[in-house]
Amino acid sequence: MRNAALAFFLGLIPCSLHAQDKKSDWKALGLRSGEKIELVETGIKKHVGTFSTVTDEAIQMHEGSDEIAIPKENVARVTVLDKSHRGRNALILGAAGGGAGAAIGAAASRCSNSNTSFNLCGIGRGVAVGLGGLVGLAGGVGVGAAIPSHPTIYRAELAKPNTRH
Repeated sequence: MRNAALAFFLGLIPCSLHAQDKKSDWKALGLRSGEKIELVETGIKKHVGTFSTVTDEAIQMHEGSDEIAIPKENVARVTVLDKSHRGRNALILGAAGGGAGAAIGAAASRCSNSNTSFNLCGIGRGVAVGLGGLVGLAGGVGVGAAIPSHPTIYRAELAKPNTRH
């Protein structure tokens, strides 16, 4: 059981490292002309269109038939709207969750003379492995489908108040 918990927490390390990516560098947008993007202004107004150009002062994009330029200080977030990877994420995490669940089911069904509160000795090892695998598969698919699939490439830093306490 300790090994399963250790494996779970080690699996979270890439998630925490991904969450620490610095996305506030305006010059590192790395967009190509014609890429489909979603831009959210600080006033929560959303624009969806194709990227045109970026300067130190503004980003330009085509929204429908209009060419618009949004000043840098008004941009809260820029997200690339490429092909969604939710199905791929669900498949990968579903397989990992199914394997982990099956392993936990196998470990929990190992019978011994101890009288612990949690054991699955009475239902049989095959059923316990199958049940654990099914629960893990469902959980992995759910988490994989919930992971955002469109990468946010720019997020403005929050303004820090200048008041002293």
